[in-house]
Amino acid sequence: MHTRKIISAGKPLTADSKVLVMLHGRGGSAEDILSLAAHLDVGDYALLAPQATGNTWYPYSFLAPPSQNEPWLSSALQVVNDTIEELSSKGIPTHQIYFAGFSQGACLTLEYVARHAKRYGGVVAFTGGLIGDKIVSDNYQGDFDGTPVFIGTSNPDPHVPVERVYATTNILKSMNAVVSEKVYTGMGHTIIQDEIDNANKYVFSNQLINN
Repeated sequence: MHTRKIISAGKPLTADSKVLVMLHGRGGSAEDILSLAAHLDVGDYALLAPQATGNTWYPYSFLAPPSQNEPWLSSALQVVNDTIEELSSKGIPTHQIYFAGFSQGACLTLEYVARHAKRYGGVVAFTGGLIGDKIVSDNYQGDFDGTPVFIGTSNPDPHVPVERVYATTNILKSMNAVVSEKVYTGMGHTIIQDEIDNANKYVFSNQLINN
């Protein structure tokens, strides 16, 4: 089970803050994902990065039956939820809260926001999709109210099938998220500059998405 450890960076946290919650990938760390912020247009944001116990949020593939990843998966979702509730207790509205994750952290990001859909500042998922051997639409009932989302992924990717990315995008759109999805042929399991540029354009600079 995860102990709640948060690494912070960026601007001091106040009720007026824009806050970016960053979720690292399997084998990564809070410090790793925070280093990505140097490439994002988040210079005026407070940055928070939870650290997974043992550097992994759950033990098996995100495509495994969820019961196989318990109790780690529920514990990971709870870490994120506790972080958001703490921000709310400081008077920070959800439309000032942003998310970004890579790989396992992107899957956790998408699963959390889809289970707690509301108007967030924005969501960035670098290679990820909703969690489970199959998608249970009953888990996702809220309204994103126009939240901008960018999802970038490779086709093929060794961990995340592009079909799951497409299915995830469709569910988020059905919940009134404004999703920009970009699939890169043969990119590999990494983050490239074009993804960063798109994240900055569609989420952190909050330009309109036309697709």
